[in-house]
Amino acid sequence: METPSTAVAGGSSTRWIRASLALVATLMLAPSAAPAEYRFDTLRIDQLVARAPPPGAKTCAVYFTIENVGNRTERLLRASSPIAAGVALHQMAQSGGMMTMRAVPSLEIVPGGRVELRPGAYHLMLIDLKQPLRTGDKFPLVLTFERLGTVTTTVTVEDIAASGAQR
Repeated sequence: METPSTAVAGGSSTRWIRASLALVATLMLAPSAAPAEYRFDTLRIDQLVARAPPPGAKTCAVYFTIENVGNRTERLLRASSPIAAGVALHQMAQSGGMMTMRAVPSLEIVPGGRVELRPGAYHLMLIDLKQPLRTGDKFPLVLTFERLGTVTTTVTVEDIAASGAQR
């Protein structure tokens, strides 16, 4: 006759343990809901996202926020990623009733300041993508600053329909 202790030892306990381990593994491997935040000396870099480009596209914009909590001005000089042949810093602006996009040499982050790279404003443009990007993908992005040097970050690819509020 099977007692409660032999029933547990006989298999239902094993199924419970396997299910628990599977759940833990799934949670550990699942992408996080929010992009990572990086603390790089006096800079706080967060919300690093790219929009999944349409199939066959060779460019993709990257957005994020940089906050300078220090007392010296810092400048973002350049960026690079192994998934693109190049990365350019761009600024969108209204000119004569038309939106224009132009490359800028650097981005200044003043002490106590916060700069948001977002749609319709500053952004990084990945040029000549070496692989397709899909929603949920992650890729490295190296940011080079004038005083602090370089930091490697991770960008999360979002659906192209993501709203500006989610950015």
